[in-house]
Amino acid sequence: MKFVHIADMHFDVPFTSLKSKPDFCEKRRLEQREAFRKVIEYVKLENIPYLFIAGDLFEHEYVRKSTIDFINNCFRQIPNTKVFISPGNHDPYIKDSYYDTYDFSENVFIFRNPRIEKYEDENINIYGLAFTDFYMNSSPIDSFYSTPKSVKPNILLAHVDLNGAIDKNGFSYNPILESKLNALDFDYCAIGHIHKNNLEKRSNICYPGSTISLGFDELGKHGMIVGDITKNSLNIDFISLDSREFKEIDVDVSDIFSKEDLIDYISTLYLEPQNYYKVNLVGNRNFEINYREISRLINNEKILKIKDLTSIRYNVEELSNQNNLKGYFIKEVKKLYNQGLCTEEEYQKAIEIGLEAM
Repeated sequence: MKFVHIADMHFDVPFTSLKSKPDFCEKRRLEQREAFRKVIEYVKLENIPYLFIAGDLFEHEYVRKSTIDFINNCFRQIPNTKVFISPGNHDPYIKDSYYDTYDFSENVFIFRNPRIEKYEDENINIYGLAFTDFYMNSSPIDSFYSTPKSVKPNILLAHVDLNGAIDKNGFSYNPILESKLNALDFDYCAIGHIHKNNLEKRSNICYPGSTISLGFDELGKHGMIVGDITKNSLNIDFISLDSREFKEIDVDVSDIFSKEDLIDYISTLYLEPQNYYKVNLVGNRNFEINYREISRLINNEKILKIKDLTSIRYNVEELSNQNNLKGYFIKEVKKLYNQGLCTEEEYQKAIEIGLEAM
């Protein structure tokens, strides 16, 4: 029995970490649609009977009806495929959500209960659940002991935080121990929530990762899992869908002595035209670096971010022990920092600018 497994599409995500690049955000949302079309085309061409969507298909807070119409029109193109959706923490099944009010295509089954539900047909048993809020502090899977014996494959479809914990705001997102899932009689666990696939573990508990990368915290290839399952066998593979990758590149500024030289150097870097880049400035800087200004002046749309990770070239501790103007200056600035009157970045900038002036 063949299937496709995707998760974390996040349609209409606002891309807040890259909002300084408004054209990028609009283009990336169009590329989300392109990737979803690829899923549908693959399902159609390969006659895939089951499509599993493990949550966060869209952003509840931002999604537009036109986007829901697009998604549903895609589902209508594969009428012979059964589409199963397990709503996640970004697209929970709540009152007046599109899951609650929209008339989806007849081939779409949406789990709507925070407790495990079962769907059964002649080929498969699918157990699934839904987020009915934006968090789920305990997992209903914890109280699930085992699936009934069956000659058909048992599938779990859920948005879960595998081995997860409470976040800084005191929330968690359907946390479940991997050991607990391993103890249950599921032949395949189609899960979502983590944006990096875990196929290297060669397990039957699989994250496909986000369908396309949503930023520089999601490096590498993104796409979907395709599988073929029987009660006694499981074969899965990963197919990349994202036409671009987010990549990081380090630039050592230790031998660069002006803003203009730095801009010239970055402009000569070879960057693969289909990918997006973050440039990390590293090493010991010889001049004050305003990364926002440099980012504005570099004329390369493939560079979305510049991050300053450099250090000042002075040995501050050594200079602070000198009985001269530089030593006294550093001691006074350090006193302000120790009193909590400036941040570490402000402290370093003040020392750098002051020593340069002297």
